[in-house]
Amino acid sequence: MKLSLPLRFGSMLAYCLLLLSTTLSAAEPARENWPNWRGPRGDGTSLEANIPTTWNGETGENIAWKVAVPGSGHSSPIVHGDHLFLLSCLPASEEKPVASRVLLAFDRKSGKQHWMTPIVDAELEKKHSLNSFASGTPATDGKAVFLSFLDPDFASDKETTPGEMVVAAVDYGGKILWTKRPGRFSSTHGFCSSPVLFEDLVIINGDHDGDAYIVALNKESGEEVWKTSREHRTRSYVTPIIREIDGQWQMILSGSKCVASYDPATGKQLWQMEGPTEQFVASPVYDGKYVYLTAGFPERHILAIEPRAKGKIGDEKIIWRTTKAAGYVPSPVLAGEFLLVAADNGTASCYAAQSGELQWTERMGKHYSPSLVSASGLAYLLADDGMMKVVKPGPVLDVIAENKLGEYVYSSPAISQGQLFIRGEKHLFAIGTSDK
Repeated sequence: MKLSLPLRFGSMLAYCLLLLSTTLSAAEPARENWPNWRGPRGDGTSLEANIPTTWNGETGENIAWKVAVPGSGHSSPIVHGDHLFLLSCLPASEEKPVASRVLLAFDRKSGKQHWMTPIVDAELEKKHSLNSFASGTPATDGKAVFLSFLDPDFASDKETTPGEMVVAAVDYGGKILWTKRPGRFSSTHGFCSSPVLFEDLVIINGDHDGDAYIVALNKESGEEVWKTSREHRTRSYVTPIIREIDGQWQMILSGSKCVASYDPATGKQLWQMEGPTEQFVASPVYDGKYVYLTAGFPERHILAIEPRAKGKIGDEKIIWRTTKAAGYVPSPVLAGEFLLVAADNGTASCYAAQSGELQWTERMGKHYSPSLVSASGLAYLLADDGMMKVVKPGPVLDVIAENKLGEYVYSSPAISQGQLFIRGEKHLFAIGTSDK
């Protein structure tokens, strides 16, 4: 049957409009949520384009909004759609004689605080001077927010404060859905455990100087699904990354005197490498071939590891290693073929990731606590004094911008919906103008 002219014309017009719509959609930059520690892939990378590279928090240049954050903490912001969440700790007051660890919710577009939900009201634990009482970063699946705190048995200035890990789920209206106490936790340097999500699980690292563990809870009920003991029982604060490698899901983390991989569905250990040091903070990254990590205390190392392994492994799986200018707290980031590392003392380095060839190393700041992020082939390095340098990785150091925030920063940036979000010592900043 032949089509009539009007029908043929209408069909052609519809096809042209569909083609135009598809072309425009393909040209639009991808927008991502930043739903957990270090973003959608847990490695500090963003696939978004046109992320701001210049601003000034003191003058307000390219600052969409700036709002005060109640309490204090090093918890980094997470973003899902128009919702932004972070953790904080409110000091004791006449109304409440003990400190309150809380979850805060803000509007991404305006910075307006929507609500504040107390999770743990308790005395303060012993911690390191560079830690806080609200350092973990929450995680969200778009329906609920998952977080963890320490509930100390009592206030203590002694070397170790005993207590319990508390994990909670809160809905987007601020209502607590469930709270669980999956294990004991002895605080020496303080508490910082950021949940990661896998399928229907909330997974939390409980490395500490006691009966250390990793535990997985059901997202809906909070019931324990699996709990795996950690062999060396040593404090560390690493959030794992989860990747599917050659058909096998691996949850990889350093900490507690080793680097190890687990099946995130069951908690079964897949492989373990002893060392290279005792304590770890920075999260690893993965480029599709190797796992890269920087650590730790008392010795500092940067390693590239082949993760396709089973059982106990050793140096045969180390692709390259250096002990120069390695970081302890800041997590590294990949930008294209390069690995960027910031050392706590203010030195930054760029490596060809897979070969380990050093491209450059320079003193870039006074001190680094925040982890690095990257977008559009650029790396963002944020120092504790609020100075962020935007760097184009390559054989030669190329700093394309230096930006003042105007206050100290100990949390890590989030990138979402065309904007940067930074939690300073006193304020939360939205940088750049969102197109949504």
